[in-house]
Amino acid sequence: MKIIYIILGIAAVVFIGVQIFFINGQRNIETYPYKLDKKYKDFEIRSYEATLFTAVNMSGNKYKESSRKGFSVLAGYIFGGNKKNEKIAMTSPVAMSLGDSTTMMFMVPKKFNKETLPQPNESQIKFTEEPAKTVAAIGFGGWADDEKIEKYKQELITALQKEGIKYTNRFYYLGYNAPFEVFNRKNEIIVELDDDIALDTK
Repeated sequence: MKIIYIILGIAAVVFIGVQIFFINGQRNIETYPYKLDKKYKDFEIRSYEATLFTAVNMSGNKYKESSRKGFSVLAGYIFGGNKKNEKIAMTSPVAMSLGDSTTMMFMVPKKFNKETLPQPNESQIKFTEEPAKTVAAIGFGGWADDEKIEKYKQELITALQKEGIKYTNRFYYLGYNAPFEVFNRKNEIIVELDDDIALDTK
């Protein structure tokens, strides 16, 4: 029995250590830059800068399957799966388009541009320049799944309609945490706003 307690104690220490490592690591990760334009009770309006991403398109739209496949492909690229065998720093958040098909995107660190990024070994990986945009964002905690993503997407739609804010059909899921990070998990649903409405918020 004493051995079991010792093993459980060691496991608990390792678990806590891993979580602290992930939390500290998040503080040093380069993130998708934006400016907060206006905060409402249930959501906020943000302006994002034009930013370069690596992206992979997938035919499915189920979160678990698409996120696993997309992450595996893009992580392989930044961990050295490119023509230079160069490791590229992880950034945050991971973005996934929400629609009939899915595109997963990793933001490219600022030190790179399209010309200096190493070419991927996988032909399905593309470099895409996301233009500057104004979005509405709503957040939630815990682990994401299809049910939660749809729930908060609908809550965001309802909140925007209540405020009379016009939005496009370009919705995205943003995930900020490593898969094994347990505490303080952060997820968001964002939607691009109509250009005229976007200008009115500034």
